[in-house]
Amino acid sequence: MEAPPLERKLVAILAADVEGYSRLMEIDEEGTLNTLSAHRTITDELIAQHGGRIFGTAGDSVLAEFASVFSAVQCAIDIQDELAVANRPLDEARRLRFRIGINVGDVMLKDGDIFGDGVNIAARLEGLAEPGGICISRGVRDHIRHKLPHKFEDLGEQAVKNIAQPVRCYRLLPGAGRPEPPPPVETMSLQSELPKASKVDDQTVELVFWESIKDSQKPSDYEAYLLEYPNGSFATLAHARLAEFTDSDGTPRPPPNPEIERSFWESVRDSDNPEFLQAYLDKYPAGEFCALAEIRLKELGESPASVK
Repeated sequence: MEAPPLERKLVAILAADVEGYSRLMEIDEEGTLNTLSAHRTITDELIAQHGGRIFGTAGDSVLAEFASVFSAVQCAIDIQDELAVANRPLDEARRLRFRIGINVGDVMLKDGDIFGDGVNIAARLEGLAEPGGICISRGVRDHIRHKLPHKFEDLGEQAVKNIAQPVRCYRLLPGAGRPEPPPPVETMSLQSELPKASKVDDQTVELVFWESIKDSQKPSDYEAYLLEYPNGSFATLAHARLAEFTDSDGTPRPPPNPEIERSFWESVRDSDNPEFLQAYLDKYPAGEFCALAEIRLKELGESPASVK
């Protein structure tokens, strides 16, 4: 029987882990685990209070999804504030500081887990954050810049592992600024407002176009989108999908078969043998389940070979 189509949805993803966790475990394994347990109680409760759902944990790592970008950002701020208070009684060398990354993107759902580039990018943003800090994608910044009193330090385009296109990143400085004013709206007559309605229609047409090709395995579909919308809302995704169809030397690749990759992942996801998980990463270095495979390896006390 043909497998049912995977459900998709747009969510905000929060990824967090502890900076220097392995070093702290070497210094004081029992004390570090006790502190991590107390810190995780704080983070887990805050995620629940802000309407989030934890869908992945391994050691010191946490992955959570939120229906609202605003909730994800406020949750991250509250986590860092409360963990800073919890760290004060500890010696400087024994404090556990979380790094947090937040992204918003389209993800796939299956058996309670979520997969896709949106998750992978959040995990990479977390790696770019400072200890005790928050790093966000441009999509998150654009959602909150006109409504929340934060400042954003532009980190530029960052090349991140397993993501074809560079990701624009920002360091979030909570409460350090003020909401940016929205773009100026000129006073128009009824006649001059007509092109504005046309613009909304154009955006709707673009969205329908993208929805019709976003799962296509034909490079020509993405080339057609970029020809029509070279600076469109989904141009970055279109370029990323095109890159999946060619090798580094420009040689066309055969169309990927997502069912084969999914079957491969299903066969190794619960394995306690790190070689099986590494085999998946070697076979699909930009696969849909890379972030979860790396978390599983970390849980088994291994580091992905591709990181070295």
